[in-house]
Amino acid sequence: MITYEKCRLCGHNCGIDRTKRHGKCHIDATPRIARADLHLWEEPPITGKNGSGTIFFSGCSLGCIYCQNHKISRGAYGRKVSDDELVRLMLSLAERGATNINFVTPTHFIPTLARVIPEAKRQGLTLPVVYNTSSYERVESLRMLDGLIDIYLPDLKYMDSRLALRYSGAEDYPEVAMAAIDEMMRQCPTPVLSDTPAPSPASEENEPTPVLLRGVLCRVLVLPRAVANACLAVSHLYRKYGERIYISLLGQYTPMAGMPPPLNRRITAGEYRRVVEYTQKLGVTKAFVQSLDVADESFIPDFYEEISM
Repeated sequence: MITYEKCRLCGHNCGIDRTKRHGKCHIDATPRIARADLHLWEEPPITGKNGSGTIFFSGCSLGCIYCQNHKISRGAYGRKVSDDELVRLMLSLAERGATNINFVTPTHFIPTLARVIPEAKRQGLTLPVVYNTSSYERVESLRMLDGLIDIYLPDLKYMDSRLALRYSGAEDYPEVAMAAIDEMMRQCPTPVLSDTPAPSPASEENEPTPVLLRGVLCRVLVLPRAVANACLAVSHLYRKYGERIYISLLGQYTPMAGMPPPLNRRITAGEYRRVVEYTQKLGVTKAFVQSLDVADESFIPDFYEEISM
């Protein structure tokens, strides 16, 4: 079992004793929560009727230069929580009507999740548990969660190692992420949807949308001048897993201040359309697309330190 004392949870495999100092993830072994709330802007089968019960962890194992959540990913922002507080937070979100419990950027706190998820279920949690990740984690880490996670919500950011190095400082991201998604598919091999669709505030015209109870939904972020990279990611996912995986094509890239070209602009309608058309030509049917008006700073979550338990 991987421990915080010699942390090898993510692809950096740094081996740092995080009980004493920060690892590559910019944080020590004590979880910090930057936001916990009902979130209405995940994919419709994740959002459901009332929203996904998202819990944003501070720190990040990847460190993309264009990160929209840089306020929390680069440092120890947020409130420290104990295992008991984290369990209470999960149960509180459930009481508020959350569709699921959605751990966002949780890679560097996997040992904590392996403790708190069983305890929350012992105390009555029955909602699906979502693991929302950049996919830069080791297979051995994910195996610590086998049987505890109902829905994996990974990214497949790069198939091009040069882009991975330039934008995220992780040249080995493609192979690390593909191996991680393989393990996620092993644990949750078949999508399971609710029998009765619920109206989703994130779907057009509030149409009823089935809720995902179990499975893998993989996100592919389309970056400026990186259409080929996104198409390769879609091709890999579909050719390997077929209809057993959902694919979400994200057109929401929002340039942060000071980004170098081409990251200093949003993607064009043409760039996004080319990825969507390629996905259609492959024969993918389990895919989600976005309206490009989501590429706006108003869709970036606000973070705060005060969290009611």
